[in-house]
Amino acid sequence: MLTYLVTGGAGFIGSNYIRHVLRNTEDVRVINVDALTYAGNLENLRGLEGMPRYAFVRADICDADALGGIFCRNDVDVVVHFAAESHVDRSIEEPDVFVRTNVLGTLNLLNAALGAWESEGMEGKKFVHVSTDEVYGSLGPAGYFTEKTPLDPHSPYSASKAASDLLVKAYGDTYGLPVNITRCSNNYGPYQFPEKLIPLMLNNALCNRPLPVYGEGLNVRDWLYVGDHCAAVELVAREGKLGEVYNIGGHNEKTNIEIVRLILAALKEMLLQSDPRRAHITEDLITFVKDRKGHDLRYAIDPSKIRRELGWEPKTAFEEGLRGTIAWYLDNEDWLRHVTSGEYTRYYERMYGGR
Repeated sequence: MLTYLVTGGAGFIGSNYIRHVLRNTEDVRVINVDALTYAGNLENLRGLEGMPRYAFVRADICDADALGGIFCRNDVDVVVHFAAESHVDRSIEEPDVFVRTNVLGTLNLLNAALGAWESEGMEGKKFVHVSTDEVYGSLGPAGYFTEKTPLDPHSPYSASKAASDLLVKAYGDTYGLPVNITRCSNNYGPYQFPEKLIPLMLNNALCNRPLPVYGEGLNVRDWLYVGDHCAAVELVAREGKLGEVYNIGGHNEKTNIEIVRLILAALKEMLLQSDPRRAHITEDLITFVKDRKGHDLRYAIDPSKIRRELGWEPKTAFEEGLRGTIAWYLDNEDWLRHVTSGEYTRYYERMYGGR
């Protein structure tokens, strides 16, 4: 039985990844390590409590002693490192928080893994660092990010992720730590905290609130369904060539304003005719606001390396994934209310008694 230590496993991508691994493998035990900040929500993992192959440990990756203890008590084979502060707007307001978690936290995790694995040998071990296409900076109207694209981050968030990427690479080069780095495009899907574009617009539309769109809404992002991303990360964990970087993209480039209009159209179509919210779901809700500082114009990933070397391709067309995501939020409006009200923080107290 392999033991995976997944950091940030109560967050959006991390919780989807844990569900993916437990659903699709029989030889993996998962230890979920999460500090349960505002975006870490154990309700994302409801139903896994008590499973023999799943354990939760509340710990902050900035706490080196706590990480060392986890490695001492468990024979960890694979680290899959999702834990990060990830919202660009927050990084502009509080860059120090992002440096602390994304840089120092990653350093602590690298040291914990190195300390545990050096003594017992690196054979069969793997440290997978999950990063972002934002470390590459901004593209013009043409071209794609490849694994050879120089790092050129423009926000405190992307700078902190680029720094953590370089630390991971350095630990591979200097100490022989078995590492991979993955860099993905914009994820969407179930359990995403409603500060990000798709769930924010969806929640605001349902609540008859303005839909804030930066600038003219012409910034372009490549969208990747979270389930496809999870499958790619697991493939890298199993088969990725040590020391390599793998870009993971969806080939779904769309402007922000296009995304917002697609959400409104799909939501109006999918709500029951008797639902009174249908009446106010119109493009009149769209409100253009002052552009974000340092807002990158376009991201687009070339995922040909992971397709060529590992055989991965995204399976979910954007329209299918968007409708499935909207359907999930409509079916889980209690979850949405909990995360926007703070009620989700009390779930931990009920399930774990504050331990």
